[in-house]
Amino acid sequence: MANPTIVLLPVWGAGHFMPMLQAGKQLLASSSRPLSLTVLLMPAPTAQSASDISDHIRREEGAGAVDIRFHHLPDVKLPTDHSGVEEFISRAVQLHVPHLRAAIIGLTSPVAALVVDIFCTPALDVSRELAVPAYVYFTSSAAMLSLLLRSPALDDEVVVEFEEMEGALDLPGLPPVPPSVLPGTLLERKSPTYKWFVYTGRRYVEASGIIVNTAAELEPRVLAAIAEGRCTRGARAPGVYPIGPVLALTPPAHAEAEEQPHECLRWLDAQPPASVLFLCFGSKGFLTKPQAHEIARGLERSGHRFLWVLRGLPVDISRGAQDPSDANLAELLPEGFLGETKERGLVWPKRAPQKEILAHASVGGFVTHCGWNSILESLWFGVPMLPWPLGAEQHFNAFTLVCDMGVAVPLKVDRKRDNFVEAAELERAVRSLMGGGEEGRKAKEKAMEMMVVCRKAVDHGGSSCASVKRLSEDLLGGAVVLPNV
Repeated sequence: MANPTIVLLPVWGAGHFMPMLQAGKQLLASSSRPLSLTVLLMPAPTAQSASDISDHIRREEGAGAVDIRFHHLPDVKLPTDHSGVEEFISRAVQLHVPHLRAAIIGLTSPVAALVVDIFCTPALDVSRELAVPAYVYFTSSAAMLSLLLRSPALDDEVVVEFEEMEGALDLPGLPPVPPSVLPGTLLERKSPTYKWFVYTGRRYVEASGIIVNTAAELEPRVLAAIAEGRCTRGARAPGVYPIGPVLALTPPAHAEAEEQPHECLRWLDAQPPASVLFLCFGSKGFLTKPQAHEIARGLERSGHRFLWVLRGLPVDISRGAQDPSDANLAELLPEGFLGETKERGLVWPKRAPQKEILAHASVGGFVTHCGWNSILESLWFGVPMLPWPLGAEQHFNAFTLVCDMGVAVPLKVDRKRDNFVEAAELERAVRSLMGGGEEGRKAKEKAMEMMVVCRKAVDHGGSSCASVKRLSEDLLGGAVVLPNV
Protein backbone atom coordinates (compact mmCIF):
# COMPACT_ATOMS: atom_id res chain seq x y z
CA MET A 1 0.00 0.00 0.00
CA ALA A 2 1.17 3.56 -0.73
CA ASN A 3 2.52 5.69 2.11
CA PRO A 4 -0.11 7.72 4.00
CA THR A 5 -0.44 11.31 2.80
CA ILE A 6 -1.14 14.54 4.68
CA VAL A 7 -3.48 16.76 2.65
CA LEU A 8 -2.78 20.49 3.04
CA LEU A 9 -5.28 23.20 2.11
CA PRO A 10 -3.44 26.55 2.30
CA VAL A 11 -4.80 29.95 1.37
CA TRP A 12 -2.95 32.34 -0.90
CA GLY A 13 -0.16 34.61 0.17
CA ALA A 14 3.42 34.08 1.31
CA GLY A 15 2.48 34.42 4.99
CA HIS A 16 0.21 31.38 4.77
CA PHE A 17 1.39 29.16 1.94
CA MET A 18 5.12 29.05 2.75
CA PRO A 19 4.87 28.42 6.54
CA MET A 20 2.20 25.73 6.02
CA LEU A 21 4.35 23.94 3.45
CA GLN A 22 7.40 24.25 5.71
CA ALA A 23 5.40 22.75 8.61
CA GLY A 24 4.33 19.85 6.38
CA LYS A 25 7.96 19.15 5.47
CA GLN A 26 8.89 19.13 9.16
CA LEU A 27 6.18 16.52 9.80
CA LEU A 28 7.60 14.31 7.05
CA ALA A 29 11.11 14.65 8.46
CA SER A 30 9.96 13.80 12.02
CA SER A 31 7.77 10.80 11.19
CA SER A 32 8.89 7.32 12.24
CA ARG A 33 7.37 5.93 9.03
CA PRO A 34 7.27 7.36 5.48
CA LEU A 35 4.62 10.02 4.83
CA SER A 36 3.88 12.21 1.82
CA LEU A 37 2.31 15.64 1.34
CA THR A 38 -0.55 16.42 -1.03
CA VAL A 39 -1.05 20.18 -1.40
CA LEU A 40 -4.44 21.26 -2.77
CA LEU A 41 -4.11 24.63 -4.46
CA MET A 42 -7.08 26.94 -4.78
CA PRO A 43 -6.54 29.37 -7.69
CA ALA A 44 -5.06 32.60 -6.29
CA PRO A 45 -7.19 35.76 -6.50
CA THR A 46 -4.37 38.10 -7.64
CA ALA A 47 -1.68 37.81 -10.29
CA GLN A 48 1.05 38.56 -7.74
CA SER A 49 -0.12 35.80 -5.36
CA ALA A 50 -0.36 33.34 -8.25
CA SER A 51 3.16 34.27 -9.40
CA ASP A 52 4.64 33.97 -5.89
CA ILE A 53 3.08 30.55 -5.34
CA SER A 54 4.11 29.29 -8.80
CA ASP A 55 7.70 30.36 -8.14
CA HIS A 56 7.70 28.55 -4.80
CA ILE A 57 6.23 25.37 -6.33
CA ARG A 58 8.91 25.40 -9.03
CA ARG A 59 11.61 25.62 -6.37
CA GLU A 60 10.08 22.76 -4.37
CA GLU A 61 9.68 20.56 -7.42
CA GLY A 62 13.20 21.41 -8.53
CA ALA A 63 14.65 20.47 -5.14
CA GLY A 64 12.81 17.11 -5.16
CA ALA A 65 14.02 16.31 -1.64
CA VAL A 66 10.70 15.23 -0.10
CA ASP A 67 7.54 13.53 -1.35
CA ILE A 68 5.26 16.49 -2.18
CA ARG A 69 2.52 16.52 -4.82
CA PHE A 70 0.69 19.69 -5.85
CA HIS A 71 -2.89 19.39 -7.08
CA HIS A 72 -4.59 22.43 -8.65
CA LEU A 73 -8.29 22.72 -7.86
CA PRO A 74 -10.58 24.03 -10.63
CA ASP A 75 -11.45 27.70 -10.88
CA VAL A 76 -14.54 28.99 -9.11
CA LYS A 77 -16.21 32.40 -9.36
CA LEU A 78 -14.82 34.15 -6.29
CA PRO A 79 -17.15 36.38 -4.24
CA THR A 80 -16.91 40.09 -5.02
CA ASP A 81 -19.47 41.33 -2.48
CA HIS A 82 -17.58 40.30 0.68
CA SER A 83 -17.07 42.55 3.70
CA GLY A 84 -13.66 41.29 4.80
CA VAL A 85 -10.97 38.63 4.45
CA GLU A 86 -12.65 36.17 6.83
CA GLU A 87 -15.83 36.19 4.75
CA PHE A 88 -13.94 36.10 1.44
CA ILE A 89 -11.80 33.06 2.34
CA SER A 90 -14.64 31.17 4.03
CA ARG A 91 -16.99 31.63 1.08
CA ALA A 92 -14.25 30.78 -1.43
CA VAL A 93 -13.56 27.53 0.45
CA GLN A 94 -17.29 26.77 0.52
CA LEU A 95 -17.32 27.03 -3.28
CA HIS A 96 -14.36 24.65 -3.45
CA VAL A 97 -15.89 21.99 -1.16
CA PRO A 98 -17.08 19.72 -4.05
CA HIS A 99 -13.65 19.95 -5.71
CA LEU A 100 -11.92 19.34 -2.39
CA ARG A 101 -14.03 16.26 -1.76
CA ALA A 102 -13.36 14.88 -5.26
CA ALA A 103 -9.61 15.50 -4.94
CA ILE A 104 -9.38 13.64 -1.62
CA ILE A 105 -11.54 10.73 -2.80
CA GLY A 106 -9.33 10.46 -5.88
CA LEU A 107 -6.14 9.94 -3.87
CA THR A 108 -4.53 6.51 -4.12
CA SER A 109 -2.89 6.77 -0.69
CA PRO A 110 -4.37 6.41 2.79
CA VAL A 111 -5.14 9.91 4.12
CA ALA A 112 -3.47 10.69 7.44
CA ALA A 113 -5.26 14.04 7.84
CA LEU A 114 -6.70 17.08 6.16
CA VAL A 115 -4.86 20.17 7.43
CA VAL A 116 -6.70 23.43 6.68
CA ASP A 117 -5.59 27.04 6.87
CA ILE A 118 -6.88 29.57 9.38
CA PHE A 119 -10.25 30.53 7.77
CA CYS A 120 -10.86 27.34 5.78
CA THR A 121 -13.26 25.78 8.29
CA PRO A 122 -16.01 25.01 5.70
CA ALA A 123 -13.61 22.25 4.58
CA LEU A 124 -14.26 20.49 7.90
CA ASP A 125 -17.54 19.29 6.34
CA VAL A 126 -15.50 17.21 3.88
CA SER A 127 -13.34 15.67 6.59
CA ARG A 128 -16.40 14.72 8.61
CA GLU A 129 -18.16 13.19 5.61
CA LEU A 130 -15.09 11.13 4.67
CA ALA A 131 -14.16 10.34 8.31
CA VAL A 132 -10.70 11.86 7.77
CA PRO A 133 -9.07 13.52 10.82
CA ALA A 134 -9.02 17.32 10.39
CA TYR A 135 -6.44 19.72 11.80
CA VAL A 136 -6.19 23.50 11.60
CA TYR A 137 -2.82 25.03 10.77
CA PHE A 138 -2.91 28.34 12.62
CA THR A 139 -0.52 30.82 11.02
CA SER A 140 -0.83 33.44 13.77
CA SER A 141 -0.08 33.49 17.50
CA ALA A 142 -1.54 31.38 20.29
CA ALA A 143 -2.97 34.64 21.66
CA MET A 144 -4.89 35.14 18.43
CA LEU A 145 -6.05 31.52 18.58
CA SER A 146 -7.37 32.11 22.09
CA LEU A 147 -9.32 35.14 20.82
CA LEU A 148 -10.88 33.09 18.01
CA LEU A 149 -11.82 30.28 20.39
CA ARG A 150 -13.27 32.76 22.87
CA SER A 151 -15.17 34.79 20.23
CA PRO A 152 -18.45 32.77 20.39
CA ALA A 153 -18.64 33.38 24.16
CA LEU A 154 -17.73 37.06 23.76
CA ASP A 155 -20.46 37.37 21.13
CA ASP A 156 -22.98 36.20 23.74
CA GLU A 157 -21.55 38.09 26.72
CA VAL A 158 -21.09 41.56 25.20
CA VAL A 159 -24.30 43.11 23.91
CA VAL A 160 -22.88 46.41 22.57
CA GLU A 161 -20.11 47.09 20.06
CA PHE A 162 -16.85 46.12 21.71
CA GLU A 163 -15.48 49.67 21.53
CA GLU A 164 -18.56 50.89 23.44
CA MET A 165 -18.11 48.52 26.38
CA GLU A 166 -16.70 49.72 29.68
CA GLY A 167 -13.37 48.36 30.79
CA ALA A 168 -11.17 45.73 29.18
CA LEU A 169 -11.86 42.29 27.74
CA ASP A 170 -10.96 39.19 29.69
CA LEU A 171 -8.87 36.92 27.51
CA PRO A 172 -7.44 34.11 29.68
CA GLY A 173 -3.67 34.03 29.74
CA LEU A 174 -3.25 37.68 28.69
CA PRO A 175 -3.27 41.04 30.50
CA PRO A 176 -6.65 42.86 30.26
CA VAL A 177 -7.23 43.56 26.57
CA PRO A 178 -8.43 47.05 25.53
CA PRO A 179 -11.24 46.68 22.95
CA SER A 180 -9.43 49.22 20.75
CA VAL A 181 -6.73 46.65 19.87
CA LEU A 182 -9.12 43.96 18.63
CA PRO A 183 -8.94 42.94 14.95
CA GLY A 184 -10.99 45.28 12.78
CA THR A 185 -13.42 42.47 12.01
CA LEU A 186 -14.55 42.37 15.66
CA LEU A 187 -15.20 46.10 15.76
CA GLU A 188 -18.10 45.89 13.29
CA ARG A 189 -20.50 43.33 14.73
CA LYS A 190 -23.17 43.89 12.10
CA SER A 191 -20.74 43.05 9.32
CA PRO A 192 -21.01 39.61 7.67
CA THR A 193 -17.27 39.07 8.10
CA TYR A 194 -17.72 39.39 11.89
CA LYS A 195 -20.17 36.50 11.77
CA TRP A 196 -17.66 34.43 9.79
CA PHE A 197 -15.01 35.16 12.43
CA VAL A 198 -17.27 33.86 15.20
CA TYR A 199 -18.32 30.93 13.00
CA THR A 200 -14.66 30.01 12.60
CA GLY A 201 -14.08 30.06 16.36
CA ARG A 202 -17.14 27.88 16.89
CA ARG A 203 -16.03 25.31 14.33
CA TYR A 204 -12.45 25.05 15.56
CA VAL A 205 -13.64 22.85 18.43
CA GLU A 206 -14.62 20.19 15.86
CA ALA A 207 -11.00 19.76 14.73
CA SER A 208 -8.87 16.82 15.86
CA GLY A 209 -6.13 19.30 16.72
CA ILE A 210 -4.76 22.78 16.09
CA ILE A 211 -1.18 23.25 14.90
CA VAL A 212 0.18 26.66 15.94
CA ASN A 213 3.22 28.50 14.64
CA THR A 214 4.52 29.38 18.09
CA ALA A 215 6.66 27.82 20.82
CA ALA A 216 5.38 26.60 24.18
CA GLU A 217 7.84 28.88 26.00
CA LEU A 218 6.93 31.91 23.86
CA GLU A 219 3.26 32.04 24.96
CA PRO A 220 3.01 29.72 27.98
CA ARG A 221 0.10 31.37 29.81
CA VAL A 222 -2.13 31.55 26.74
CA LEU A 223 -1.43 27.93 25.75
CA ALA A 224 -2.23 26.81 29.30
CA ALA A 225 -5.52 28.73 29.24
CA ILE A 226 -6.53 27.05 25.96
CA ALA A 227 -5.59 23.58 27.25
CA GLU A 228 -7.60 24.13 30.45
CA GLY A 229 -10.76 25.06 28.51
CA ARG A 230 -10.76 28.65 29.79
CA CYS A 231 -11.22 29.98 26.22
CA THR A 232 -14.05 27.55 25.34
CA ARG A 233 -16.48 27.99 28.28
CA GLY A 234 -14.99 25.05 30.13
CA ALA A 235 -15.43 22.65 27.23
CA ARG A 236 -12.39 20.68 26.19
CA ALA A 237 -10.55 22.45 23.36
CA PRO A 238 -8.86 20.43 20.59
CA GLY A 239 -5.29 19.42 21.33
CA VAL A 240 -2.83 22.20 20.47
CA TYR A 241 0.53 21.45 18.89
CA PRO A 242 2.96 24.41 19.19
CA ILE A 243 5.56 23.59 16.52
CA GLY A 244 7.17 26.98 15.86
CA PRO A 245 8.84 29.09 14.96
CA VAL A 246 8.28 27.67 11.47
CA LEU A 247 10.59 29.76 9.30
CA ALA A 248 12.08 28.97 5.90
CA LEU A 249 15.62 30.09 6.67
CA THR A 250 17.51 28.13 4.01
CA PRO A 251 18.33 29.92 0.74
CA PRO A 252 16.30 29.00 -2.37
CA ALA A 253 17.55 25.90 -4.15
CA HIS A 254 18.28 27.86 -7.33
CA ALA A 255 20.47 30.47 -5.61
CA GLU A 256 24.03 30.48 -6.89
CA ALA A 257 26.79 30.33 -4.31
CA GLU A 258 28.69 33.15 -6.04
CA GLU A 259 25.63 35.43 -6.32
CA GLN A 260 26.34 38.97 -5.16
CA PRO A 261 24.82 39.95 -1.78
CA HIS A 262 21.74 42.18 -1.99
CA GLU A 263 22.48 45.91 -2.09
CA CYS A 264 20.75 46.40 1.28
CA LEU A 265 23.06 43.82 2.87
CA ARG A 266 26.16 45.42 1.32
CA TRP A 267 25.06 48.76 2.78
CA LEU A 268 24.56 47.16 6.20
CA ASP A 269 28.07 45.71 6.06
CA ALA A 270 29.43 49.25 6.36
CA GLN A 271 27.37 50.14 9.48
CA PRO A 272 28.33 49.66 13.17
CA PRO A 273 26.82 46.71 15.10
CA ALA A 274 23.17 47.06 16.24
CA SER A 275 23.07 50.67 15.02
CA VAL A 276 20.47 50.49 12.22
CA LEU A 277 16.70 50.77 12.55
CA PHE A 278 15.01 48.60 9.90
CA LEU A 279 11.57 49.72 8.66
CA CYS A 280 9.49 47.29 6.60
CA PHE A 281 5.71 46.92 6.39
CA GLY A 282 5.28 43.43 4.96
CA SER A 283 4.53 42.13 1.49
CA LYS A 284 1.23 44.09 1.32
CA GLY A 285 2.30 47.26 3.13
CA PHE A 286 2.52 50.63 1.36
CA LEU A 287 2.45 54.25 2.48
CA THR A 288 0.77 57.44 1.31
CA LYS A 289 2.82 60.56 0.62
CA PRO A 290 1.72 62.38 3.84
CA GLN A 291 2.71 59.36 5.95
CA ALA A 292 6.03 58.95 4.14
CA HIS A 293 6.76 62.63 4.87
CA GLU A 294 6.07 62.11 8.58
CA ILE A 295 8.36 59.08 8.71
CA ALA A 296 11.10 61.00 6.89
CA ARG A 297 10.89 63.88 9.37
CA GLY A 298 10.84 61.51 12.36
CA LEU A 299 13.87 59.56 11.12
CA GLU A 300 15.80 62.72 10.27
CA ARG A 301 15.19 64.24 13.71
CA SER A 302 15.99 61.00 15.56
CA GLY A 303 19.60 61.09 14.40
CA HIS A 304 19.79 57.28 14.11
CA ARG A 305 20.83 55.12 11.19
CA PHE A 306 18.00 53.51 9.23
CA LEU A 307 17.19 51.13 6.38
CA TRP A 308 13.68 51.89 5.14
CA VAL A 309 11.84 49.66 2.67
CA LEU A 310 9.33 52.09 1.15
CA ARG A 311 6.74 50.71 -1.27
CA GLY A 312 4.27 52.64 -3.42
CA LEU A 313 0.52 52.30 -3.86
CA PRO A 314 -0.76 49.33 -5.87
CA VAL A 315 -0.92 50.18 -9.57
CA ASP A 316 -4.63 49.31 -9.91
CA ILE A 317 -5.79 50.16 -6.38
CA SER A 318 -9.10 51.49 -7.77
CA ARG A 319 -9.79 47.98 -9.12
CA GLY A 320 -9.02 46.27 -5.85
CA ALA A 321 -5.33 45.49 -6.40
CA GLN A 322 -3.48 44.83 -3.13
CA ASP A 323 0.18 44.36 -4.03
CA PRO A 324 2.43 47.42 -3.60
CA SER A 325 4.37 48.84 -6.52
CA ASP A 326 8.01 49.91 -6.54
CA ALA A 327 8.08 53.36 -4.98
CA ASN A 328 8.90 56.56 -6.83
CA LEU A 329 11.10 58.09 -4.13
CA ALA A 330 11.13 61.54 -5.74
CA GLU A 331 7.33 61.67 -5.47
CA LEU A 332 6.94 60.13 -1.99
CA LEU A 333 9.78 61.74 -0.01
CA PRO A 334 10.34 65.37 1.04
CA GLU A 335 12.71 67.32 -1.18
CA GLY A 336 16.29 67.04 0.02
CA PHE A 337 15.66 64.16 2.46
CA LEU A 338 17.78 61.58 0.64
CA GLY A 339 20.71 63.98 0.34
CA GLU A 340 20.55 65.09 3.96
CA THR A 341 20.47 61.52 5.32
CA LYS A 342 22.68 59.72 2.79
CA GLU A 343 25.51 59.22 5.31
CA ARG A 344 23.30 57.28 7.75
CA GLY A 345 20.25 56.07 5.85
CA LEU A 346 19.14 53.96 2.89
CA VAL A 347 15.63 54.05 1.40
CA TRP A 348 14.92 50.96 -0.71
CA PRO A 349 11.91 51.21 -3.07
CA LYS A 350 11.49 47.51 -3.98
CA ARG A 351 11.03 44.19 -2.25
CA ALA A 352 13.86 43.45 0.15
CA PRO A 353 15.19 40.24 1.77
CA GLN A 354 13.65 40.78 5.21
CA LYS A 355 15.02 37.67 6.95
CA GLU A 356 18.58 38.32 5.76
CA ILE A 357 18.34 41.96 6.87
CA LEU A 358 17.05 41.02 10.34
CA ALA A 359 19.89 38.49 10.61
CA HIS A 360 22.52 41.17 9.96
CA ALA A 361 24.59 42.25 12.96
CA SER A 362 24.14 45.95 12.11
CA VAL A 363 20.36 45.85 12.68
CA GLY A 364 19.34 46.89 16.19
CA GLY A 365 15.59 47.52 15.87
CA PHE A 366 12.65 46.77 13.60
CA VAL A 367 9.61 48.91 12.75
CA THR A 368 7.14 46.20 11.77
CA HIS A 369 3.54 45.99 10.61
CA CYS A 370 3.16 43.15 13.16
CA GLY A 371 2.35 40.31 10.83
CA TRP A 372 3.03 37.16 12.85
CA ASN A 373 5.69 35.81 10.47
CA SER A 374 7.60 39.09 10.66
CA ILE A 375 7.37 38.99 14.46
CA LEU A 376 8.74 35.45 14.57
CA GLU A 377 11.60 36.39 12.25
CA SER A 378 12.46 39.36 14.46
CA LEU A 379 12.41 37.21 17.61
CA TRP A 380 14.48 34.49 15.93
CA PHE A 381 17.25 37.02 15.39
CA GLY A 382 16.77 38.77 18.75
CA VAL A 383 15.72 42.13 17.26
CA PRO A 384 13.41 44.32 19.42
CA MET A 385 10.49 46.03 17.71
CA LEU A 386 8.50 49.20 17.24
CA PRO A 387 5.00 47.93 16.38
CA TRP A 388 3.18 49.81 13.62
CA PRO A 389 0.07 47.70 12.83
CA LEU A 390 -1.79 48.31 9.59
CA GLY A 391 -4.74 45.87 9.62
CA ALA A 392 -6.04 42.32 10.19
CA GLU A 393 -4.98 41.09 13.66
CA GLN A 394 -1.90 43.31 13.75
CA HIS A 395 -3.15 45.78 16.41
CA PHE A 396 -3.80 42.80 18.68
CA ASN A 397 -0.32 41.42 17.94
CA ALA A 398 1.19 44.82 18.75
CA PHE A 399 -0.58 44.79 22.12
CA THR A 400 0.83 41.35 23.00
CA LEU A 401 4.37 42.36 21.93
CA VAL A 402 4.37 45.31 24.32
CA CYS A 403 2.16 44.19 27.19
CA ASP A 404 2.69 40.41 27.31
CA MET A 405 6.08 39.55 25.78
CA GLY A 406 7.82 42.86 26.51
CA VAL A 407 9.89 42.73 23.29
CA ALA A 408 8.71 46.05 21.87
CA VAL A 409 8.63 49.75 22.71
CA PRO A 410 5.11 51.16 22.23
CA LEU A 411 4.39 53.41 19.26
CA LYS A 412 1.24 55.55 19.28
CA VAL A 413 -0.68 54.67 16.10
CA ASP A 414 -3.88 56.59 15.29
CA ARG A 415 -6.15 53.81 14.10
CA LYS A 416 -8.97 56.21 13.24
CA ARG A 417 -6.66 58.09 10.84
CA ASP A 418 -5.70 55.02 8.81
CA ASN A 419 -2.97 54.05 11.31
CA PHE A 420 -1.22 57.41 11.05
CA VAL A 421 1.91 58.10 13.12
CA GLU A 422 3.14 61.64 13.72
CA ALA A 423 6.80 62.48 13.10
CA ALA A 424 7.32 63.53 16.75
CA GLU A 425 5.93 60.21 18.00
CA LEU A 426 8.16 58.19 15.68
CA GLU A 427 11.17 60.26 16.73
CA ARG A 428 10.38 59.62 20.42
CA ALA A 429 9.94 55.88 19.91
CA VAL A 430 13.11 55.54 17.79
CA ARG A 431 15.16 57.38 20.41
CA SER A 432 13.66 55.16 23.12
CA LEU A 433 14.46 51.92 21.29
CA MET A 434 17.82 52.81 19.75
CA GLY A 435 19.18 55.42 22.15
CA GLY A 436 20.10 53.28 25.15
CA GLY A 437 17.23 54.32 27.45
CA GLU A 438 15.61 52.02 30.02
CA GLU A 439 12.55 51.17 27.93
CA GLY A 440 14.62 50.23 24.88
CA ARG A 441 17.17 48.32 26.97
CA LYS A 442 14.46 46.14 28.50
CA ALA A 443 12.93 45.40 25.08
CA LYS A 444 16.36 44.42 23.72
CA GLU A 445 17.05 42.12 26.67
CA LYS A 446 13.66 40.47 26.32
CA ALA A 447 14.10 40.05 22.55
CA MET A 448 17.44 38.31 23.15
CA GLU A 449 15.77 36.03 25.70
CA MET A 450 13.08 35.15 23.16
CA MET A 451 15.74 34.41 20.55
CA VAL A 452 17.19 31.76 22.85
CA VAL A 453 13.68 30.41 23.58
CA CYS A 454 12.82 30.13 19.88
CA ARG A 455 16.04 28.37 18.94
CA LYS A 456 15.93 25.94 21.84
CA ALA A 457 12.31 25.04 21.02
CA VAL A 458 13.10 23.81 17.50
CA ASP A 459 16.43 22.22 18.42
CA HIS A 460 16.67 18.45 18.91
CA GLY A 461 14.88 17.66 22.19
CA GLY A 462 13.19 21.08 22.33
CA SER A 463 9.48 21.59 23.00
CA SER A 464 8.50 22.31 19.37
CA CYS A 465 10.61 19.44 18.08
CA ALA A 466 8.80 17.11 20.52
CA SER A 467 5.43 18.59 19.50
CA VAL A 468 6.13 17.90 15.80
CA LYS A 469 7.12 14.33 16.65
CA ARG A 470 3.95 13.80 18.70
CA LEU A 471 1.82 15.23 15.90
CA SER A 472 3.41 13.04 13.22
CA GLU A 473 2.73 9.94 15.32
CA ASP A 474 -0.87 11.04 15.90
CA LEU A 475 -1.29 11.54 12.16
CA LEU A 476 0.07 8.08 11.39
CA GLY A 477 -2.32 6.56 13.91
CA GLY A 478 -5.33 8.24 12.31
CA ALA A 479 -4.64 7.41 8.64
CA VAL A 480 -7.83 6.48 6.75
CA VAL A 481 -8.12 4.26 3.68
CA LEU A 482 -10.90 5.77 1.58
CA PRO A 483 -13.45 3.47 -0.11
CA ASN A 484 -11.94 3.70 -3.60
CA VAL A 485 -8.43 2.68 -2.49
